[in-house]
Amino acid sequence: MGTDHTSKIVGTVWGLLILNTLGSAGAETIVPLPRSLIQMVTMGALAVAFTLALAVNLRLRIRASAFVFLLTLLLVPSVISSADLESGFGALFRCARLALFVGTLWLLSRWWDGGLTFVRHHIRMYFAVLASVAAGAVLSPGAAMPELYGGRLVGALWPLTPPQIGQYAAVIIGLAVLLLLGRRTDRVSAAVVIVPALVLLALTHTRTATLGLLIGLVLAIGSLFLTSAAARRFFAWAVLCAAVAAVGFGSALRAWFLRGQSEENFTSLTGRAKVWDALLAAPRTTSEHLFGAGLGDKSFGGLPIDNSWLAVYHEQGMTGVALVAAVIVVLGGVALLRPPSLPRACAIFLISYCAIASYTEAGLGDASPYLLHLAVAASLLAVPAAAPAATAEVPRRPVPRWAQSSEVT
Repeated sequence: MGTDHTSKIVGTVWGLLILNTLGSAGAETIVPLPRSLIQMVTMGALAVAFTLALAVNLRLRIRASAFVFLLTLLLVPSVISSADLESGFGALFRCARLALFVGTLWLLSRWWDGGLTFVRHHIRMYFAVLASVAAGAVLSPGAAMPELYGGRLVGALWPLTPPQIGQYAAVIIGLAVLLLLGRRTDRVSAAVVIVPALVLLALTHTRTATLGLLIGLVLAIGSLFLTSAAARRFFAWAVLCAAVAAVGFGSALRAWFLRGQSEENFTSLTGRAKVWDALLAAPRTTSEHLFGAGLGDKSFGGLPIDNSWLAVYHEQGMTGVALVAAVIVVLGGVALLRPPSLPRACAIFLISYCAIASYTEAGLGDASPYLLHLAVAASLLAVPAAAPAATAEVPRRPVPRWAQSSEVT
């Protein structure tokens, strides 16, 4: 099988994993899509992704990866807590999904070599998702910015919420900026990705994604500061533009950031704090404290938890929290130990973005876009496989004339 053909299949597998993690909840679409149909498509995408990954890696060649190993360990508390069916049969189904998801990552780890291949796959696939969001906004502006979501941009062709769209836009903006600074793409190609994504991010009014983008880029560009003149110039211009924007558009930025909320609603994180307090105050058995209540829909009392750490604590217990924390610490530690480079900067951006978003978004303990972001970071931090050493030519010993056979005529 040719290298180009294999690369295309690997890219297809990555796209199917992204499709699987888009979810099935969101605003009403222009053409009503039954949730059962959406779930069938997303789960079918995961099954096809695993099958294709297995087809191109029949010999099961995998790379040692602390990231995927920790995700494999995360299956243990997930299965233990879901086995008693306290959360229903859906918990076991989610465990099977997580197992298939992790298995696909193991199969893809063969191609994790510290290069930018998966970064490019990531940008292309999420840009395609955002293109569908933009198309929905053009076809039906009312459906794309419904009053139910306060006029924020949603997916009108595929049910996507404003935080999802903001997350996808922020991630590809950050990666595209870093590729431009590292001269791995030209300005036109970068602008084609960055400018539309910035517009969509602004229309979602997603504060978490915006803060994650800004802080992640500061940390990533800071890692290149001493070795890249382009990074230093970009940082200087960014600081100047931010100062001008703060002075000239301070009131508009504040209004965008508050989204018309009252101070009380803003300080309670749009009601999230009340759900968090109720979750922490709920009585738990020792088993639930250690292993959680089983994989669910990341909600408590019918309300979304919107915090990765509390969602993991609720569903996978303190064991799950320790494993997820180990994922962040290990990836972050490896990134800090690597010498300055563009792959390292991209990994730092993705890790820091996921860490920041984990405070107001759930997903680090289950198959989600956040685990895919971290998987890309793991691929960037992988050490390239050493090329097989060339076999040294053994010098031939001279053969004396008397031992040489004479030519037979």
